[in-house]
Amino acid sequence: MSKRDYYEVLDVERGASDKEIKRAYRRMAMKYHPDRNPDDKAAEEQFKEVNEAFEILSDPQKRSAYDQYGHAGVDPNMGGHGGFGGAGNFGDIFGDVFGDIFGGGGGGARANAAQRGSDLRYSLDLSLEEAVRGTNKEIRIPTLVECKSCLGSGAKKGTKPSTCGTCAGHGQVRMQQGFFSVQQTCPDCRGKGKIVKDPCRDCHGEGLVKEYKTLAVKIPAGVDTGDRIRLAGEGEAGMNGGPAGDLYVQVEVSEHPIFQRDGKHLYCDVPISFVDAALGGELEVPTLDGRVKLKIPAETQTGKLFRLRGKGVTPVRGGSTGDLMCRVTVETPVNLTKRQKELLEELQETFESEGHSKQSPKKASFFDGVKKFFDDMTG
Repeated sequence: MSKRDYYEVLDVERGASDKEIKRAYRRMAMKYHPDRNPDDKAAEEQFKEVNEAFEILSDPQKRSAYDQYGHAGVDPNMGGHGGFGGAGNFGDIFGDVFGDIFGGGGGGARANAAQRGSDLRYSLDLSLEEAVRGTNKEIRIPTLVECKSCLGSGAKKGTKPSTCGTCAGHGQVRMQQGFFSVQQTCPDCRGKGKIVKDPCRDCHGEGLVKEYKTLAVKIPAGVDTGDRIRLAGEGEAGMNGGPAGDLYVQVEVSEHPIFQRDGKHLYCDVPISFVDAALGGELEVPTLDGRVKLKIPAETQTGKLFRLRGKGVTPVRGGSTGDLMCRVTVETPVNLTKRQKELLEELQETFESEGHSKQSPKKASFFDGVKKFFDDMTG
C-alpha cells in the first residue's frame, strides 16, 4: 500500500515553515491520540502516520531528501538519505512538541533535572486614555519563589529527600495501553522523584514559598483589550535550579463615558438641538487631545457621521492614526414654555399649509407607502 504525501498527512503546504509544521502536528496528534480514541484502530494508524510525517518534515536533512526524492529518499530500505526511525523515536517527538503543554517534555526519567517555572498572567485594567497614550504602571503580584530555609529541597534543614521507591527516582511510572507504552506522573512523589519524610516548616515540603513583589510595567501607546505584555523571568521560580517562567500582563481597557473604540477608530455620540440641525451651526466636540470645532450644515439628519481625521488611535504595532467619528443625534426639546409651544404650533401650521413633502420628504414618503399598502390590501 502506497504512503500518503507527508504534507497531505499534516494538512500543510509544501513551503510551510517549521512553526507551521509543528503547529499542524500538534493539532493532528491531539486529534488522533489513542487516549482520545480508545479501541479505535483507524485513529491509531493515523496517529502513527502523523508521527512519521512529523519526524521527516521537522528534520531539515530528512525534509530536503523527501522533497527531492519523495518517500524513497527517506526509506532506509531504499538506501535513501534519511530513513524513518520507527516507533523508537516517538517519545522524543512527542515530548518536544507537547512538553510546553503538559509540563514535561523529554520524558520523566529526568525528574531531578532543572525545570522551568510556570508562566503567570496578570490582568491590568487601563482607562482609554492610558491605553491610547501609553503609561507606566506598578503592579503587585503573588509568586512562588525558592524557599530560603531548605534551598528548594523541601526537606527540613539538616535532612535530605529520599529517592522515591515507586518510580526509583524517575518521577514517572510506565503503563502499557495496547500498542503504546504510556508514561504517567508517579502518584507518590508527584513527579519529583524524591520523597520528603521530614518537610521544611517554612514551605511545608514544597520547596517554594509565596511572596509578593512589585513590578514596573511600561504600557506602550495604542494597546487594546487582549494585548499582552511579556515580562521575561518574572513568573514562578524554576525547580532544581531551572529558570523562572515569564509574566504576561493582559490588558483590559475599561469602557469610556464618551468614546467607543473600534480598532484604531473612535466613535462618540454628539447631541444637537432641533434648531442646530435645521439651520446649521458650529459646536465644540471632545477629542482625546482636547476640544475642536465641528461645523454642522443646515438640514442635518440624526445619525449623520462626521469624520475628524487623525483624532483616533495610533496602533501599537504601527500604521496610520485612526479617526474620530462623531455621530449626531437630534434631541427633541423638552420642558417647553407656553410661548415656545405657540411658536412650534405656528411653525407646524406653515408646514401643513405647504404640505409635508417639502420640509419632511422622508415622512411624506413613508406615509405614502403606508397608504398604498392598505389600498392594496382592500383592493
